[in-house]
Order: sequence, then C-alpha cells, then structure tokens
Amino acid sequence: MSERFDPLGQVYEDMFALPWRAHMESVSVFRALGPVEGRRVLDIGCGTGLYSRELKRRGAGPVLGYDLSEGMLEVARRAEARQPLGVRYTREPLSGELSEGAFDLALGVYVLPYVSDYASLVELCSLAARALRPGGRFVTLPVNPSFHADSSYYARYGLRLWETEPRADASEVTLELCFGPYQEHITAHYWSRATVERALREAGCEEINWPDFTVSQEGIDEYSREFFQPYLDCPHAAIVVGHKRRAGS
Repeated sequence: MSERFDPLGQVYEDMFALPWRAHMESVSVFRALGPVEGRRVLDIGCGTGLYSRELKRRGAGPVLGYDLSEGMLEVARRAEARQPLGVRYTREPLSGELSEGAFDLALGVYVLPYVSDYASLVELCSLAARALRPGGRFVTLPVNPSFHADSSYYARYGLRLWETEPRADASEVTLELCFGPYQEHITAHYWSRATVERALREAGCEEINWPDFTVSQEGIDEYSREFFQPYLDCPHAAIVVGHKRRAGS
C-alpha cells in the first residue's frame, strides 16, 4: 500500500505551501501539540518530513520521522542532507527508537485515513500510545466525519473530496489534489467520530478532544477571512487529540 505514495513526494511538498495548509492546518496542528521546545517527538506517517523539519525549527528535541513509503523518505532525507536539522527517519516501527515511553508527543497527520479496517486503526493508534510517556499527547488528523458532501466544496483550496460508497466506518472516499500542474487521486477511508474515539481508548489513550481549526492573522491579512470561512465551517479533515493513559487512571 505504501508504494502508491512513492511518486507523490513533490506534490506533498508543494501542497504544504497552499494557503489553507500554511495559514490554517499547520497553525492548528501546532496549537494542538502545545509547546514543542525540548520535547521528544515521533512523526508518524511523516511523508517528506515537512512537519518533522518544522518541529526542529521550533526547538523540539529529538524528532523521529516514521513512514512506510521509501519514496517519501528519500525526499525527506534529501531535504535533511541539504539543510541538516537533526531529524532522523525510519521505516522500522519496532526499532529501539520506538521503545515504550520514548516520546513526549506523537503526530499523525493524515495517517488514520489510510487504514482500511478497525484492527489496523487500533494498531496505528497503539503505535503512538506505546511510544508515548504516560500523559504524552497524540495529535492526529482523520477525514472529518462530517465532511461536505459536495465534492467541489473544497476546490478553492486545491482539493476535492467525495464518497465512492455510502458513508460508514472504513468506507472509501476519494481525495483529489488539484492545484497547479497536479491532478492526483488518492483513496482514503472514512471513520466516524465514535469509532476514532473507541480506537484511541482501546489503544490506551484518554482525555480525547476535537479542537477547531484556526487561521493565522497573516493568512487573514493576505487572503481574507472570507476565503478561509467555508473550510472553517466544514473542514475536510478533523484534528483529534488524545493523551496516553496515566498509571492508575
């Protein structure tokens, strides 16, 4: 499955510069993560390392990027070679670096949508929970359980999203990246809010919440509040925050 992402490295790099990602998604993700200075961070599904690199720029301690796509990791490693920041990357989820309690924070941007059954959903959440210290925070972005049914609703942001079968747990949705020279289709999976929370709890997380997206003032000044408002009203993704269960809780 990971091979389908191998040729998409440049697409993902360029997509990070789109206004909604630069001024809304990344702002919201870092707000959900909280302080990162000195924190040990695991970036699950790190792709080309965009968030991993930004974490280091913001003062994070050790950052480990984990991804199954060798094509994505090649792009990440080239970026690290050009501008060394101290990010390490791996495809091996059972390496010593992922020992239990090794991290303060875990990030999983758009990884839950690519598991196709509940057992795999729990397994992915468990990977994050095992790696975290008790009380450590896991921030992840699934498909918004209430995403807009009109596939063109998100077109102004460079993407389209539509159902290819009735909306239910594990049902397929199609994400089209349509900006600049790109028109790439990716199959993802829908998970209900209740199921995401159940998987997180089964994996060992508690204190689960779904914070709203926010927009930077720079984004508003450059593009206007009206540009971002439709996404804020009905985003294509959601932000979910869970904390590894503490002993005795």
